[in-house]
Amino acid sequence: MTAPDYIVIKAKEDGVSVIGLTRGNDTKFHHTEKLDCGEVMIAQFTEHTSAMKIRGSAEITTAHGVVSSEERA
Repeated sequence: MTAPDYIVIKAKEDGVSVIGLTRGNDTKFHHTEKLDCGEVMIAQFTEHTSAMKIRGSAEITTAHGVVSSEERA
């Protein structure tokens, strides 16, 4: 595996969930964090983490640019 990618997640509301998903034949949730408004989390893709799911309003910064998730209805 090459050098792992990092992402920065900044919560724009209370209760933003960051969920790590495993690699392999069966993708499973393996870690969950809750962020409150203004909190920042730096996350890393690893040999165990292949994807992240972000729920709630947040700004996500990656090597590919910045994206904002939608607010919950």
